[in-house]
This record gives sequence, structure tokens and C-alpha cells, in this order.
Amino acid sequence: MLSVYAATALLVLALITQVGVYVLQQKYPAQGWFVDVAGGRLHVVDIGPREGAGPPIVLIHGATSNLGTMRVPLGDQLARTHRVILIDRPGHGWSTRDDLPNSSPAMQAKMIDEALGQLGIDHAIVVVHSLAGALGLRLALDYPQRVSGLVTLAGVAYPWPGGVGFYNKVVTTPVIGPLLAYTITLPLGLVLAGPGTRAAFLPQVMPEGYVQASAVPLVLRPQEFLANAWDLVTLKAAVAEQAPRYGDIRVPMLVMTGDTDTTVFPDVHSRRLAATVPGARLIVLLNVGHMVQNAAPDLICREIENMMAAADTKPTAASR
Repeated sequence: MLSVYAATALLVLALITQVGVYVLQQKYPAQGWFVDVAGGRLHVVDIGPREGAGPPIVLIHGATSNLGTMRVPLGDQLARTHRVILIDRPGHGWSTRDDLPNSSPAMQAKMIDEALGQLGIDHAIVVVHSLAGALGLRLALDYPQRVSGLVTLAGVAYPWPGGVGFYNKVVTTPVIGPLLAYTITLPLGLVLAGPGTRAAFLPQVMPEGYVQASAVPLVLRPQEFLANAWDLVTLKAAVAEQAPRYGDIRVPMLVMTGDTDTTVFPDVHSRRLAATVPGARLIVLLNVGHMVQNAAPDLICREIENMMAAADTKPTAASR
């Protein structure tokens, strides 16, 4: 009898999840268009003037999010004067990836490089946040001709002490993980999305309406939740593999972090990275947490302008 009740409860939760997915996708529809690449399809939003000073600016989001977290407010602000390309990472937002467990920065960098090529973008300023720090570094390593400059905001770069949350390991286990993702994740996540996102902003205050404006709840859909979990559980090994190559990076780089970031620790990642990459600049923001792009968008925009101005007077990374 107990098993019947349990099966019924799971069936009800699965139905609730499917209804929830439909509602979320109606509420947060795709805003751009799709680019087919090897390994999946990427959702791209292209805003701002096509013609203007400097190369396009590519913004790439971190974990448990989508391109909306880079658009509000940074992308929209940059788009006043520059062409801005926002990309949902493979498996996130409205992008897909064919092989969910294959979530390495190398794979994602290859897909994004291919998409930029199809968009006719030969070189760009790449701005990455949090988990995407590892992806931006991989772009600079494997496709330096595509990267006019790299700005990493509270970016992951090295292995860190500790893990990535017990629930991510559970969700990536066979049978049990997908069962949880397709039953309880969405109903429970809708309750926790607000408090969880608010915690990422500390000590800053999350802007009013941010969760809705950035479409964060999309991550609660089963396929994206699984993709996010795989990203996180495989990340430490991935950065351990690529970190020895950082000294070979030759693209201009700005490393920015908040000194109170408890999600991606500055001493473990940003300070060490800036000391390793030749010519990299480090900016540490006082009393700022993990959401650097929201805490200091004006400063980031100025630094990108400075990077563009400096690039105009120097040879490209490929020619160097």
C-alpha cells in the first residue's frame, strides 16, 4: 500500500512539473534566435548598434542562471553604444546540448566559438561571470584569435576546497537523479528560488523584481537542472586540467572580484589568476559579493572601453 501511495505521489509531482515547465516557458520565452552547432543549439540575443567603435562584446553567464543575469543591467547598459551578444550556455536558458554529462569548459568553448563564427564575429571582448570564468579562460587558450580581450567577473579558475552541494551529486546519479529532477525539483525550487538568488547578492541587496527580470526560474526545468548539476560536479576536475596552461594566455585580461565573495573565493581564484596570466589586471571591489556585474556595472563598462582603446593601439592576440 505504501508503494502505491509513493508511486501516486511521484506521478502527481511529475504532472505538476510538466505543467510548471509549460508555464515557465510561456512566461519566459526565447528572446533571440538559435544557432545550430556541433553538440547542440545555442540561443543568442544580439542587441545594440551593429556599427560602432570597437569589437562586439560577448556576455556569458555562470551557473544556475541564463543570459538574463548578464543582461540586467550590464548587457543593456553596454548595448547603448556597443553591439552586445548574450549567449545561453549549452544546456541553459533556451540553449541545448546533446550530451548533458559532457559539460566541460572545453566543449562549451568550442560550441560558442563555432556560434560566433556563424554570426560573423571574428573577434570580441568576452565577459564571463562565475562558473563561466573557466569557459572564458578556455576560449582564450583554445581560440585566442576570437578574443580581443577577456573580462572575468568573480570567475572560477582553479580547484577549490570543498564541493558544489550535495544535491548536485545526487541529481547526477543514475535513475535517482532524473527521478528527482522530473518530480520534486521544480515545485520545491519555486519556493527556494527567491531566497537562493538573494543569498548570492550578499552583502548587496538583490534588486526588486530581479528573479523575474532575469528569468532565473527557467533553471528549474528538469533538463536544465540536470545540465546545471553536471556543470558543477565536473568543474573542479576541468579547471585542474586547464589551470597549468594559464601562463600561456596572451590576450588582454581584466580580473574583477568582490572582496566579500563567499561563492567564488577571491584568494583561491581571482588573485591567483591575475598573478599567473602575463599582463592581467586585477580589481578587487571592497564590500562587494559575488554579483559583481550588478554591483559595479558603470565601472565594468569603463574598463571595457579602456580595453577596447588599448586594443586599437596594439597588435591582435593572433598576430602576437
